[in-house]
Amino acid sequence: KLTSLALQPVITPELVQGRVHLKCSYSPPSPEPPVQYRVLWSRLSSPGKREQVHHETTLQSFSYVEMDGANLRLGDTVFCTVTAFRRGTPEQQSLPEDSRSFYAGIKFLPESLEIAEDGKEHVLTVLSTVPIACPGQDDSCKITLQLSTEDLGRQVPGPPDIALSACQVDLLPEPCSGSSCAAATVTVTAATDFAQDGNRGSRISAEPVAPRDLLWRAYTPRDVKVTVRDLPTGNCYSFSDPHIITFDGWRYDNYKIGTFLLCRSESRAFEVHVRQWDCGGHRSATACNCGVAAR
Repeated sequence: KLTSLALQPVITPELVQGRVHLKCSYSPPSPEPPVQYRVLWSRLSSPGKREQVHHETTLQSFSYVEMDGANLRLGDTVFCTVTAFRRGTPEQQSLPEDSRSFYAGIKFLPESLEIAEDGKEHVLTVLSTVPIACPGQDDSCKITLQLSTEDLGRQVPGPPDIALSACQVDLLPEPCSGSSCAAATVTVTAATDFAQDGNRGSRISAEPVAPRDLLWRAYTPRDVKVTVRDLPTGNCYSFSDPHIITFDGWRYDNYKIGTFLLCRSESRAFEVHVRQWDCGGHRSATACNCGVAAR
């Protein structure tokens, strides 16, 4: 019987003659007599359901299938299932063994982000789990992804809730290692809007820009969901003739005429100047706000 074979199928991506293939490798039983393998390739067609795309019987301890954009496309989750049996006695076969799922396409790490309105930069890695092919001799080998953001559930237009450090990234081919065959990074920052508007949802989308490789043409990677956590904001005031209330609640008056620094951040380029002119006439020395400049 062959029921106890540890075949351990594993899917890895490879370029074969300039085209993207997936390779299913499995452990040959040793020192068993000659064995054949039945390899079934399938893709996830809907949650929990698989669709067969290719099968073969082979003496080799590996099997290839091409990502041709028809049977297997970018964005597919792929499995290979291997059964071993003795030549001439196909009824003596092992239990079928599944590989782990292999997602072919663009991945974002992390797959979702929760960030706060604190100005911090969060690194988002964009990687391709399949090799970047070079369709022609004159091509610079790369896939360019156009990045965009969208605020979810917003009723009225306004400034975006998140900002990216780049509008596009280039994925340049490199030897496949782990789950990455090409990678780039971009930073994500939550916009500090000084408004108590609750936690808000956004998403980051990527789209390949005019790829020459047919495999990439009809492919749109999955979005990244970003939750922006609202932080309490401070307020300071200068009003009337001017009474001033600071961020931490101190109150005082400034009756002088001139231009003054109302507040300045010690951590970033932000400051507010006020100009006060005489508004009391001859009877009383009173100054009022007449101008403001903010940077």
